[in-house]
Amino acid sequence: MTTATPSPFCPCSLILPLILLLSGCNKAEVTTYRVAKERDAELPAHLTAPSSPSPTAPTAPGGDMANTAVATASGPALIWTAPAAWQAKPLGAMRKGSFSVVGEAGATADLSVTAFPGAVGGDLANINRWRGQVALPPITDADLPSATIRLTANSLEFSVVDLASTDPANPQRILGGMTPYQGAMWFFKLSGPDALVASVKPAFLEFLKTVKVAAPITP
Repeated sequence: MTTATPSPFCPCSLILPLILLLSGCNKAEVTTYRVAKERDAELPAHLTAPSSPSPTAPTAPGGDMANTAVATASGPALIWTAPAAWQAKPLGAMRKGSFSVVGEAGATADLSVTAFPGAVGGDLANINRWRGQVALPPITDADLPSATIRLTANSLEFSVVDLASTDPANPQRILGGMTPYQGAMWFFKLSGPDALVASVKPAFLEFLKTVKVAAPITP
């Protein structure tokens, strides 16, 4: 009678290590990314009070909220008539008006209307904030008369600025108008590529001339 001798090598002994090796090689690597929310360029840095409900001009539907809650003006409203070529956009929590101005080769500028309680620092602080957004140095009180245009329309007094960046690699421009009304400061700002914003400056000034006090609602 012949007795079988066990083989010194068994393929089965490699199965478990092979499974463990393959599972380690195929382990999925998970990578997470954090995407910052877009901030509203109109936000004055020192305004951080909780936001309160505010009326909006009848120009566009609702929209996104910026990261920082800000108190917006909630008193009597101003209204306006935008050029037909300007495309109404959804309003953000801080915007009372929002438009896209499209130029040649797909260039786009942004028109925003905002209002905040009080003087928001006054003309000088607000103009210097806009100047910083196009990489221009701040000005002083003595520079204000030559840096601003005064425009009167419908009993409203506007301070208007035309600010062009000096960076040839990124030529940007801001046309801005601000007017105080009923304890709030209203801002009308057109920003975008230098050539496009400059080309619609006459339309922007005419737009400011349409701004007026909203008629009271009768019962």
